[in-house]
Amino acid sequence: MKKRLALLACIAASAAAIASAGPASASTKTPDYDVLAGGLVSPLHVTAGPGKSVLVSQDFAGKLTRVDRGGTTEDLSTETAQGWEVAGSDTRGSTTYFLESVGAGQGDPAGLHGYLKSMDARGSVDTIADFAGYERRHNPDGDQHYGFGDDVSAQCLADWPAFPPASYTGAVDSHPYALAVRDHTAYVADAGMNAVLRVDLKSGDIDTIAVLPPRPAVVPAGLLIPTDMMGNTVEVPACAVGHEYAFEPVPTDVAIGPDGMLYVTSLPGGPEGPELGARGAIFKVNPWNGDTDLWAEDIMSPTGLAVAGNGDVYVASLFGGEILKFTCGGDRSRFLAVGMPADVDISGHTLYATIDALGDPSQPPAGKVIKADLR
Repeated sequence: MKKRLALLACIAASAAAIASAGPASASTKTPDYDVLAGGLVSPLHVTAGPGKSVLVSQDFAGKLTRVDRGGTTEDLSTETAQGWEVAGSDTRGSTTYFLESVGAGQGDPAGLHGYLKSMDARGSVDTIADFAGYERRHNPDGDQHYGFGDDVSAQCLADWPAFPPASYTGAVDSHPYALAVRDHTAYVADAGMNAVLRVDLKSGDIDTIAVLPPRPAVVPAGLLIPTDMMGNTVEVPACAVGHEYAFEPVPTDVAIGPDGMLYVTSLPGGPEGPELGARGAIFKVNPWNGDTDLWAEDIMSPTGLAVAGNGDVYVASLFGGEILKFTCGGDRSRFLAVGMPADVDISGHTLYATIDALGDPSQPPAGKVIKADLR
């Protein structure tokens, strides 16, 4: 049951058809934040850049865009081939690192392409690592079981719909989605592999740090399962009610804490709403030995996070309509109420975020970059 991002795939094709973003908006003020730029297509990733600039990935439009401190936008990289997506980015000195991919979730391993690339100050682009090739060779979650366990009979599962599968192991899929760079290492959250990867920026070698564990949920009575992209559903068989279904973990962002540990947001690979509740999570991953702990859960669609210097964690809750704050001690609060926040990043005392990230593709692009004072 591999996927692009399960919550986003239904609008990806329409959003990708929008050729360009509108002009940057004039800087405006609300009681809680400043709008730095607007008119953006699916701004699902943001990272703080040099000189109080930020980089925004207009994912479905295939663009990596710089927004300067005055709100002026400049496209640094534009992938014009249909279906290609520009995802997370990070900067070190004058070098920008970013992710590009196509073919995730399509069920065709040969059609997968995903790369980590670098861009120097002159705009020259080099390819560093090939994630699709790595996935075809290794498939890190290939031994991981998803779906129902042995407590559900084969007779019961005979009435289970073909999708999502009743029981399966990780298929060959790769969707390099988020990126964090430190020294000569890039850490990548791959939403297709369900894994956190390490890339040597000098050699391009990739290795798996951790495969995130499945996210189980108890099947309630009356649960409707979508059977296609047209909105058709089927009710789960009564014999499956009360049993656990192990959904895929779908990592969506990775950030490095002040102690060097990795914080990784995870979407549940299934419905996240009234049927099963808010099931998004944050995992804490040890980059040296791969130990993975569940750090926070019960979050609605966490698609981006950033860690402040004091260890506080800020999380974009896409469909929750808020940016959450978790103290290093685990206390949780709302930092900001905003519409569809997709990602956050921190520079000094400033938090940057993308909001209104997903809109009606028949309307002009309305995604925004905002900034807020953490003090």
